[in-house]
Amino acid sequence: MNHADPSAQQTDMQACAGEAIEFLGQVQPHGFLIECSPDWIVRRVSANLRSWFGVQPEQALGAPLADLFGPRLIHDLRGELQLMGERPVVGRRYDCRATGCDRSLDIAIHRVGETIVIEGEPATGEQNRTATAVPTLLAQLRHETTVEGLAGLIVRHVRALTQFDRIMVYRFHHDGSGEVIAESKASALPSFKGLRYPASDIPPQARALYLRNTIRQIADVGAQTVDLVPRIDPMGTLLDLSMADLRAVSPVHIEYLHNMGVAASMSISIVVGGELWGLIAAHHQHPRLLSMAQRESLSFFGQMASSILEGIARAEELARQDRARNLHNRLLSQFSGEARVVSDILPQLAEAQDMLAADGLATWIDGNLQTMGVTPDKEQIGDLIRFLNRAVSSRIYATQQLPVVYPEAEQYADTASGVLAVPVSRRPRDYILFFRRELPRQVVWAGEPVKIAHQTTDGIRFSPRKSFEAWRETVRHQSAPWTEADLNVAESLRISFLELMLQVTDDAEKQRKVANDQQDLLIAELNHRVRNILNLIVGLVRQCSDDARNVTDFSQQVSERVHALARAHDQITSSGWGPRSVRNMIRVEAGAYLADKADRITITGDEAAIQPDAFATLALVVHELITNSAKYGAFRDSHGGVDIALTCDPDLGLVMDWVEHGGAPVKAPTRRGFGSTIIERAIPHELGGDATLDFAASGLRARFLIPSAYLADCIPEADTDAETDTREAAGAERIDGSVLLVEDNLLISMEVEQALGTLGAEEVHVASSVASALILLGQHRIDFAVLDYNLGREQSVRVAEELGKRDIPFVFATGYGDTAMIDTRFRDRPVLTKPYTLAMMMQAYGQAMSRFAGSGAMRDAARP
Repeated sequence: MNHADPSAQQTDMQACAGEAIEFLGQVQPHGFLIECSPDWIVRRVSANLRSWFGVQPEQALGAPLADLFGPRLIHDLRGELQLMGERPVVGRRYDCRATGCDRSLDIAIHRVGETIVIEGEPATGEQNRTATAVPTLLAQLRHETTVEGLAGLIVRHVRALTQFDRIMVYRFHHDGSGEVIAESKASALPSFKGLRYPASDIPPQARALYLRNTIRQIADVGAQTVDLVPRIDPMGTLLDLSMADLRAVSPVHIEYLHNMGVAASMSISIVVGGELWGLIAAHHQHPRLLSMAQRESLSFFGQMASSILEGIARAEELARQDRARNLHNRLLSQFSGEARVVSDILPQLAEAQDMLAADGLATWIDGNLQTMGVTPDKEQIGDLIRFLNRAVSSRIYATQQLPVVYPEAEQYADTASGVLAVPVSRRPRDYILFFRRELPRQVVWAGEPVKIAHQTTDGIRFSPRKSFEAWRETVRHQSAPWTEADLNVAESLRISFLELMLQVTDDAEKQRKVANDQQDLLIAELNHRVRNILNLIVGLVRQCSDDARNVTDFSQQVSERVHALARAHDQITSSGWGPRSVRNMIRVEAGAYLADKADRITITGDEAAIQPDAFATLALVVHELITNSAKYGAFRDSHGGVDIALTCDPDLGLVMDWVEHGGAPVKAPTRRGFGSTIIERAIPHELGGDATLDFAASGLRARFLIPSAYLADCIPEADTDAETDTREAAGAERIDGSVLLVEDNLLISMEVEQALGTLGAEEVHVASSVASALILLGQHRIDFAVLDYNLGREQSVRVAEELGKRDIPFVFATGYGDTAMIDTRFRDRPVLTKPYTLAMMMQAYGQAMSRFAGSGAMRDAARP
């Protein structure tokens, strides 16, 4: 072979690979072969037929096979064919008697197209001990969980079964070369374990035969082969000996075995997933013939070993898939925003780097580069990205020899000779890159990996290498190869990232839609409420003008009633638009109008809360009752008072009894003013309830029924009537330590800063944006935080995340009437609804501190 001319080498190798080894027209001499027509007429025989049946080959051709075998054996062979059906398998009959042969025979039979091929070997007549031992040995194999452990058991078991001098497990690599991964041998022989054999040692047509016929024996390497007669039949065809046990061997392979000092050999195919995974190879220094029964048992052993190996490979693949699936689930569960993906994804890929045995890792997303481990520098990766943009189209790209396909990578080949690029977006410029270092490996070949070609009178003749001393080949600018399993992991990662990106986009779109919907709803609701308020004020003005005696009286009446409505509205919106306590409403209204006389109101009975849409109406009625009693009834002098009883009826609703006593004598009004009208008609008209009044001389008695539809909650017979705003402060008395206030409105921030100081805060750090808040967190000790949720065009969620990591309690402040706009991760945090009072601030502070104390996390212990 011309070593200096690569093209000539390639041509020679192709010629070698084209050798038709299944059509050699020869068989091994320890048996005979007969080809018959479908009606059992002999078409072709091996030239040694006379030594078996005493007739010349020419005498048998064209004659019925029954002349040689007799009707009984023909009957048995017909039955064997019936069992085989049309499958490409070999049937076997043992210890058979043929009328024309004086020896017992082991017979193998198979079909080649329409013809029948029969092979005979001498029957040993001995018990097949191999068949007896195989089940026990297979039971041991089933307990192995690694390829290395299984291969070690295989070679020991096969050597015990066959008594060959050397047994090897030979595994094929991705490039077609093979390596001895396990060996059991006679002590005097040199070891072949770890040696590599070039792909040319077993050309493609030989591999195809190993798949079709899984056991192959060469009983005597030096024996003279036997020709088939005729070699070419009358139709001009050669006999396909692919499935024949006796098929002769290529002269190149015979010379190869001679050069190795091998006198007999055997191979058993290891087939995994329909592919030739490797071979169980046996060598002996002397001729050695295993019986047909032994070979069949060994073939079964090989099939079962292949199955066990396939199970191990499947288990390993399932384990890799589980790791990939777990990584996929973690990525999707831990990331919900694009910015967070870009900044935080790299540490999550460390497991993928380990799974892929990569030396380095880089992410290139929207031009943002992050690296981990051993990688090229930023400029080199940028150039590589441009190369990948030309080479990759939404597919994984993998190469173990990057400098060969991308010469610019030669300058950093020691760092990244192998690259696996995973595109992670619809745009071609976003990638996850895994790098493998150059593996200047010394591959130990079993002799120089070439065949020698020379010209003969019959054409080109190939000879295998003469020396099997280890020949070392240094491989440069290559990394360890990326396996199919590696590519599967990378594909899983690609799908995970695409799904993550879609989720990010979808979440962002949903947030935008929710924000837009909330804004539209808020605008519509504000418009509705403003119009209602304006209409209500117009009505108040008109009605008060009818009752007023002068401008001053008119102004006072309008002011008092507007403030009564404002106080009711403040109570409704103090911490979300929800049901409110009737007792608290009465106390607030009494305190606002009666001042020091407010303690002359006694409230008994049930603790009731009513819905917001009934609250303002009831508050206005209570306001009119209190003002009337101050002007004309119980509170006109210093002795009178009012008893109010609240009773919840599940069917009717809330009953409120108003009883005045100890005041000036009461007379029924001669005319109905605006206040009296509100008392008598507001609840029936607005709420569909009932109102009755009795102007007794001892004082006004009134009963009001609020229908059950407006009753939100009721606690029977409340123990105390001392409800105040401060009661809801969750036990907090003052705010301790340093406070971070995040608020983008200057006037509000000044007011809240002053309020926090009033409540005891030692120091207040004010920020108007997320960036400035994060800087303050890095510079100061923070004990508590108040975060305005909406900061112009951004939200304070990133600040909340950082506070959560540091175990710092915080509350949100928002101008929305509910918590629907709050990120779902933080909806359990206290929320202050603007405008808020000092009491509301203390209540939220107490709730925040209680929450963090209940979690068992000490703030100081969590801080650096």
